[in-house]
Amino acid sequence: MKRRDFIKKSAGAGIYSAAFPWIVPSKTVFGSMPPPMAEHVVFVLFAGGVRQQEAVLQRYLADGQNEDVEGNILYNMLAGAPPETKIAYGIDDLDNDIVGRFPIDRILETPLDVQGTLFPEVRFSRGGAGHFNGLSTGVTGNYYVSAGLRNRPPSPTIFEYLRRHAGFKATDTWYVGAGVGGSRPLLNYSTHPDYGRQYGANFLAPTTTFGSPGMNHFMDFKNYHETDAWNEMLEMRSFLNQNFAQGAREIPHLYNTREESNAIKTFVSQTFDKVQNGSVFLPPVNDNNDLKTIGFTLEVLNYFKPKLTVVDMTNIDVCHGNYTAYLKNMHRADHGVGFLWREIQRIPEMAGNTIMIVMPEHGRDYDPNPIMDDNLWYSFDHSGNNENTRRIFSLMVGPGVDGGLKVGSENNPVGDASDIVPTIADIFGIKETVYDEGLLDPNARSLFDRI
Repeated sequence: MKRRDFIKKSAGAGIYSAAFPWIVPSKTVFGSMPPPMAEHVVFVLFAGGVRQQEAVLQRYLADGQNEDVEGNILYNMLAGAPPETKIAYGIDDLDNDIVGRFPIDRILETPLDVQGTLFPEVRFSRGGAGHFNGLSTGVTGNYYVSAGLRNRPPSPTIFEYLRRHAGFKATDTWYVGAGVGGSRPLLNYSTHPDYGRQYGANFLAPTTTFGSPGMNHFMDFKNYHETDAWNEMLEMRSFLNQNFAQGAREIPHLYNTREESNAIKTFVSQTFDKVQNGSVFLPPVNDNNDLKTIGFTLEVLNYFKPKLTVVDMTNIDVCHGNYTAYLKNMHRADHGVGFLWREIQRIPEMAGNTIMIVMPEHGRDYDPNPIMDDNLWYSFDHSGNNENTRRIFSLMVGPGVDGGLKVGSENNPVGDASDIVPTIADIFGIKETVYDEGLLDPNARSLFDRI
């Protein structure tokens, strides 16, 4: 951005308008719809790349490290007994100098697959199993075999479908990212000419916004002026360009209703206060970025009661070089999901009328790479077209979802990674409208239709 243009934009709208580039307009186009199955949906991208062997197959070390130890480390999500030996995924007892031998206490008395419906063998059917393709498929219902990082998806996201066809407000839809790396800040709306920014979702990367970068740059909503704070303005611009993936391009002008803008500003201000006084509502164990992201997601849910919230995780991806850390982070991701579901039931406006969907963005290879960790366990990549990398699962729980139902098996896989968008559209009564747009992957179907 040229200096003159940046000053003009900053002086006209104030630095606040640029400081929160997740704020989007509230224009809607919608008609009559059937009643929704639920008033709210929370979609968790159990992200970072999860091997089926350690997840739904509950093989623990048996299919990864040639050690005859099986067990379930996702016991908030899945029924099954935990491993009895070699507990390397838990929490540390520092007082007694015991490391990693205590599994985290379960949050849910009844696992989610008993409360809801599990699709244990879903397929990632097209394109390379990378993070951009995986995350964008989750929110668009389409694969992008040639698109790369730092691109917006070319076809509409579920946020755009709901804002255009179901009349959702901007603050009804949120993408809460585990960070700002890759394309995460670009997945709240597409480049499709019939949709785009005017139908996008609010994007928030809470550990960036409410971490030290955000605390330093706009905790007090400072209004900078070029005559006495030019260096601070440049620093702010650099921060925003980096953290919201605009690169060298200028931050686009974003719109919202005055009421929504004020609500977001109040929410952010209050959340900064909670960060400072240590009262953000975090899971009991919150020693990684994913668990902090879950805590801030609950702050969003409690304040806005959104109709659709998408949240992703990323710490599982350490499996590239540290299998033990991968196990720990997967166990923590399960802890976070259990905590999220429990606390949703304690929000009066969302209890009993929220459907939660959980799906990894892709799997991981069957065979390890050469990297060994401190336990002499090998690591695993997600190398594109590897068949095991295409194996994932979907889990759905909430009103109208059958409990204890398992759909499909290893010999009869049912479901596709592109199914979540039509499923959410189905829940909110616009499935046929979305199908009629003709922009989904041909394999995409509502999970309700697959049952």
